[in-house]
Amino acid sequence: MSHVRNPVFDPHFLLSTPVARELYQVAEREPIYDYHCHLSPQEIADDKRWADLAEIWLGGDHYKWRAMRANGVAEEYVTGTAKPYEKFLAYAATMPRLLRNPLWHWTHLELDRVFGIQETLDESTAPRIWDQANERLKSISASTLLAQFHVRVVGTTDDPCDSLEHHDRIREAGSSTRVYPSFRPDKALAAHQPAVFRPWVQRLEEASGVDCGSFDGLLEAIAQRHAFFHDRGSRLSDHGLNHASAPAGTKAEAEAVYRAALEGKPVGVDALESYRAFLMLHFGELDASRGWVKQLHVGALRNVNSRQHRTLGLDTGYDSIGDWHQIEKLARYLDELESRGSLPKMVLYNLNPADNYALATLCGNFHAAGVRGKVQFGSGWWFLDQLEGMTWQINALSHLGLLANFVGMLTDSRSFLSYPRHEYFRRLVCRILGEEAERGMIPADMPLLSEMVRDICYRNAAAFFGMEPGTA
Repeated sequence: MSHVRNPVFDPHFLLSTPVARELYQVAEREPIYDYHCHLSPQEIADDKRWADLAEIWLGGDHYKWRAMRANGVAEEYVTGTAKPYEKFLAYAATMPRLLRNPLWHWTHLELDRVFGIQETLDESTAPRIWDQANERLKSISASTLLAQFHVRVVGTTDDPCDSLEHHDRIREAGSSTRVYPSFRPDKALAAHQPAVFRPWVQRLEEASGVDCGSFDGLLEAIAQRHAFFHDRGSRLSDHGLNHASAPAGTKAEAEAVYRAALEGKPVGVDALESYRAFLMLHFGELDASRGWVKQLHVGALRNVNSRQHRTLGLDTGYDSIGDWHQIEKLARYLDELESRGSLPKMVLYNLNPADNYALATLCGNFHAAGVRGKVQFGSGWWFLDQLEGMTWQINALSHLGLLANFVGMLTDSRSFLSYPRHEYFRRLVCRILGEEAERGMIPADMPLLSEMVRDICYRNAAAFFGMEPGTA
C-alpha cells in the first residue's frame, strides 16, 4: 500500500489559488438545494438505515457497476448473488484502476465526509475500511445524512400516478429538509410500447378517477394529477427525452395515435413524434398555468446492450451519450410555447457536449421581466457531472450567458451518499473563479465574488424554483 497522502483528503483539494481557498470558505457554509434527484421518498419517510457498506454504496449505483464491468468483474459481483462483502471487495480491487475517473474522487470524498475515513481504498485497506464504515453506519440514516449535509430542499422524481403518500408522511413528520415531488410523465409519451403504455393508462385512471378511454379523458386525467401534485407543494416537472419532438400534430392526429396505442396497434415514427410534440405542449401549458419550472433532460441513448437490458432491466448501466440534432427542435418547442404565452421557466440539461454552445445560445433567446435566467442551461448531467464536463458547461454558460444567474448543482442520484458531489462542484466553481482572478481576467474583488458564489451555491435556486421552506 502506498503511503503517499491522498489529495482528496487535503483541505485545499481543487483549490489551486488563495482566492479560490477564500471563496470556498464562503461556499461551504451555504445549504444545499437539491432540486432534482432520484432519492426514494419512501426511504426518506421511513428514515432508511442500511445493513452494510455494500448496500448503501453499491446498491443501484450504475456508475460503479460500469466501472467494475470495465475492469472485468463478473456480473455475480456487480448486480448478482455474491455476498455483500464480496461485492465490496470487487469494487475495492477496481479502485487502483480508477485514477482520473471521477469515481476515484467521489469514493474518497464519501469515505471521508460520511464515514470519517482518510484511507485510500484498495484490496489491502478494504477489510479495515469495511469494518470502520459498517460501525459508523450504525448511527447513520436517511435523515442524519440530509441533516449532516445541510440539505434544505429535495426535489424527488415521481410518476403522475404516484399517490405521494410518502411525501405526506415526510411533511407531517416536520423534517428540517423539505421534500417536494416532481411531475415526470414520461410514460404518457410511450405510445409505441403497449406493454408499458396500457398498464400506465390504467394506473392513471385509478389515480385520477377519470375515464381515459378517450384522448380527452387522458388530458383531463393528466391535468387532474398535475393539480394534485401542485396541492402537495410541487412546483417542478421533468422529462427524460432523447430529443425534443417537433412540430406538433393536430389534436385529431394525437387522438388517433392514442386510440391505436390503447388497442395495441403499431404506431409509426412520424405519428409518434407528432403525438409526443402535442403532449409536450400540453405539459408546458400546464406548467406555465401554475408557475412551475419545467426540466428537460435530453441526449441519452438508453439500453444500448439489448441482451443485458433483457436480463437486468432498466437503469443498470448500459446507456450512452446520444448524437441527435437537438437544437432546432428544442427551439421550435420553446418558441411555440412562447407564442402561446405559455413558456414556463425551464432548465435544459444537455448530455452531448458537442451541443453545449448551441444550447447555451438557445437559452438566451427567451426572457421575462423580473426573472433572472428564465431558461437555464442546467449543470453537467450524468456522464458530464465530473470536473471536465462541469467545466465545459460552466464555460459555455459564462461565455454566452450570465454565470451569476446559474441555479447550480443537483445530485440527480439515487444514493444518499451523493451529497459530497455538491462540495465537488463548489470547489470547482471556486477554482475557476480563483484562477481567473489570479490571472487578471476578473477582479479579485472578494465581496463581489463571494456574493456570486453564494448565489450559485444556493440563493439562485431558492429564488428560481420557489420551494424554499415555508413557501409551498
